[in-house]
Amino acid sequence: MTKLGYVGLGAMGGNMVARLMEKGHTVTGYNRTKSKAQWLIDKGMKWADSPKEVAASSDITLSMVTDSSALHKIAEGEHGIIKGLGAGKVWIEMSTVSPAVSKGIAAEVRKSGADMVDAPVSGSLITLQQGKLSIMVGGHAETFERVKPILLDLGPKVTHVGENGLALVMKIAANLSLVPQMLAFCEGILLAEKSGIPRKTAVEVLTNSAIASPMIQYRGPFVLGMPKEAWFNVNMMQKDMLLAGELSRQVNVPLATGALSNEFLTAARAMGLAEHDFAIVFEVLAHISGVKPSGVK
Repeated sequence: MTKLGYVGLGAMGGNMVARLMEKGHTVTGYNRTKSKAQWLIDKGMKWADSPKEVAASSDITLSMVTDSSALHKIAEGEHGIIKGLGAGKVWIEMSTVSPAVSKGIAAEVRKSGADMVDAPVSGSLITLQQGKLSIMVGGHAETFERVKPILLDLGPKVTHVGENGLALVMKIAANLSLVPQMLAFCEGILLAEKSGIPRKTAVEVLTNSAIASPMIQYRGPFVLGMPKEAWFNVNMMQKDMLLAGELSRQVNVPLATGALSNEFLTAARAMGLAEHDFAIVFEVLAHISGVKPSGVK
């Protein structure tokens, strides 16, 4: 059995570890705050005191962290993942970060005789728990074939999109459409509500209509009541929108709806709503539309 490691045990990373253990894998994990990983330790996950220790004890190391800065921190230095890698080992990096940063780290990884692929995911905590996660992979084809069985234990759709960095491009391209979709949905809800249709009825109709993408189906009901814990908060979503903006300037693709949507995320931050799920843009639009706020704080 392949020995697995995981660095970054937040909501997504932690639940990935739980799923991998349910599939029969032995996992060694590390998180900056150990207490947040206690539930996984209680389930049988082995604990390591640094990212380096995770990589040293594993054949394949997976990771998911917040941003490019956090990726540098777990990758580099005396206690970083790279120091724990060696010939034959593989690092599956699943964070949504700058493609250029990921490619640079992959080049350093290969100096150790190991290999690295970028493998961001499309989906949320609920799609992970339902076993419906989609994973994009960028890197050498032979390494992709080696890690594909592990990734298939996390979700049914695993696609090799090309060289290192391109999976991140694909992920950024996917996330770019989330806020515009949510805003269009919110506009429809408010148009119906201000015309006299109860909000709950409007949500039921639209989440069962032709415009109901999977994201709208599970996030649309948030306009009736936001979750206590954000699935993907405003700050995280705006980070991805800014990555899309950087990429758009590099390849000369105008992002008209993306740029406008990003302004609504900025407005949400200005209203003190940054820690809420990005579906909170409904509250921004409702405020502009003169609709009584729901009391979200």
